[in-house]
Amino acid sequence: MKMEFTPQVSGSIHPALAIAGGQPVRTEPLPLEFPGIHSMNEEEIEAAVGVLKRRSLFRYYGIDAPREVERFEAEFAEFLGVRWAVGVTSGTAALNAALSALGVGPGQEIIVPAYLWVSVISAVVNHGAIPVVANINDTFGLDPDKLEGHITPRTRGIIAVHMSGAPADIPAIQSVARKKRLWLVEDCAQCNGGSIQGQKVGTFGDVAIFSFQMNKNMTSGEGGCVVTNDPQLFRRIFACHDLGYARDDSGRLIFDNPDLRLWGLGVRLDELRGAILRVQLRKLPRTIARMRQSKYRIRQALEKFSILQLRNIVDPAGDTGCFLITTYRDAATARWVNRALRAEGIVTSDQGVSNVLMTDWGLHIYYNNVSLVRQASVDGQGFPWKLAENEGLARNYSRGACPAADSLFERSIILAIPSCLTEKDEDDIILAFRKVLSSLPPV
Repeated sequence: MKMEFTPQVSGSIHPALAIAGGQPVRTEPLPLEFPGIHSMNEEEIEAAVGVLKRRSLFRYYGIDAPREVERFEAEFAEFLGVRWAVGVTSGTAALNAALSALGVGPGQEIIVPAYLWVSVISAVVNHGAIPVVANINDTFGLDPDKLEGHITPRTRGIIAVHMSGAPADIPAIQSVARKKRLWLVEDCAQCNGGSIQGQKVGTFGDVAIFSFQMNKNMTSGEGGCVVTNDPQLFRRIFACHDLGYARDDSGRLIFDNPDLRLWGLGVRLDELRGAILRVQLRKLPRTIARMRQSKYRIRQALEKFSILQLRNIVDPAGDTGCFLITTYRDAATARWVNRALRAEGIVTSDQGVSNVLMTDWGLHIYYNNVSLVRQASVDGQGFPWKLAENEGLARNYSRGACPAADSLFERSIILAIPSCLTEKDEDDIILAFRKVLSSLPPV
């Protein structure tokens, strides 16, 4: 039977702590995450109304086509420093369009990190390929030193996911991919605007995807984008996101190129969201700056506590700042700190999920994806796990498959850093951590 950890101060929990009946640091919930939403104002309203007034919501033609999606794609590509961007309806759609363009299918293994979002796995599985879940390191991204151990003759590519606002060690991951002649996809859904040494995430791989869902650094409620510097991949991505064929400059479908006769997903971005995203993109640097400022003020206050470790940030200047991850000596300590912080009022309203143990971080954790663990299939016949081409490729995806990741998850707490934190909010977070961590015995 496991014993619950309780810090001892003079034989009992320190009476000043809220968990022991003391006065909590705050009684009002912290703001909800939603970085892009906090910057929304009349500009987005005017942009949306402008499209509605022109009664032309489809990107290719209309009564008075505003060409908002086309302009957004050009502006987003320029912001990142890539040649081409293709707007789509969601980050999930972006992943599927990217994998279709790359020719992913049965008989292939695709490496994915243990810390990710379920859409990464579903895109691989829906293409008939087999996901290979790889360990992460203290960046909470793929561990480049362990990558080669996951590569087999059936491996075709790597999906590196920049999770919780900060880049993975993508230069090192890129080096492995090139050495092994594998394609590399960057999932930048949670790190839009992040960078390493001034180079934006999304520009290291063959293809990158972005999400503009409600929780993201910039948002249109739902939406996504696929970017690349490869001209042929761009044409294939464009064909896959549309009807399965590329289009010429006039918007007409091209049928005479055999490499561009594909199957389309019909996930074109509409003009309404394109217009909103153009406004949100202009605000993105300021949104990121606010989150980074709040996060690093809090991080600086926590650095003196040896009881915890702060997430390894590859390049702090390129961290978008939207999450703070703290890691503790063991799972019991992490559980107690989390309970004590929540008692101090470091929580959001009920609809928000913040200040949680990472084991409770839902479908971000590989073994919390029940469909993956049980190798579910939409056809009831075991697709893709039981395909002849995939014989012997399926893995055990249960907890324990990635021990290094599992240890990090059970010892870590994740806290959202909204883009609208006030100095008082930051003070309360710092004070709560100080109260709780000061009550713990030193390491």
